[in-house]
Amino acid sequence: MTVRKLQQKRGWAWSIAVAIVKPALLATTRHEWEGGERIPERGGCILVMNHISHVDPFTAAHIVYDHGRIPRYLAKSGLFRNKALGAFLRAAGQIPVERLTRNAVGAYDAAVAAVRAGECVVVYPEGTITRDPDLWPMTGKSGAARIALETGCPVIPVGQWGAQQLLAPYAKKPDLVPRKLIRMKVGEPVDLADLLTEPRTPQVVQQATDRIMDAITSLVEDVRGGQAPPERYDMRKHGDRRTGDPHRHEIGEDPA
Repeated sequence: MTVRKLQQKRGWAWSIAVAIVKPALLATTRHEWEGGERIPERGGCILVMNHISHVDPFTAAHIVYDHGRIPRYLAKSGLFRNKALGAFLRAAGQIPVERLTRNAVGAYDAAVAAVRAGECVVVYPEGTITRDPDLWPMTGKSGAARIALETGCPVIPVGQWGAQQLLAPYAKKPDLVPRKLIRMKVGEPVDLADLLTEPRTPQVVQQATDRIMDAITSLVEDVRGGQAPPERYDMRKHGDRRTGDPHRHEIGEDPA
């Protein structure tokens, strides 16, 4: 594995985060990374990956940071309501998402602007931790596809497995011992070239979304050494809650 030197200034927030999070990850996880060189060294791009644990943004940041980029995430707006945490997240360049409101479009605009400014934006197209009983990728939402079609930037798929061993979905306490193996495989950019000049119809956006989810699922099959179900889990068909712990009786959804 080739570790790249960070080319951009990381700022005070990332300096603090790296000093705390990276040693913690090295103490609690081992990693097998494949294809990390496919993460662009510079320029705007989107990294899209499956979502299996609340801790996987940290394990994802590990591979992105060690390949010379600072990841920018779409983070739920509730995290920004705490004054200190909000200041920290903004200083780290994270993008607030107001879920379940029309203001969610502001996150899309901010993500497009970040990509155009040369940033590496990490998106979980499923919109929430997968509800598939065996943690396979679900159907995707349209946000990543719409950002990609608007900017024409590279869309880099990543399949990951292992973070759920460190912190199971919606669990309150991590399982720190023994160290957990985190596997990640970075794929070739998703080919959306033929769709970039097409009218931005729902059908075209869905085609792009399906290609993104197909690429992610194939990579997850590789890192898991198994075969995904022939039909991806669809929360709408199963009547699932669309945010938060599915076992709690609340209503909500992540933005497309």
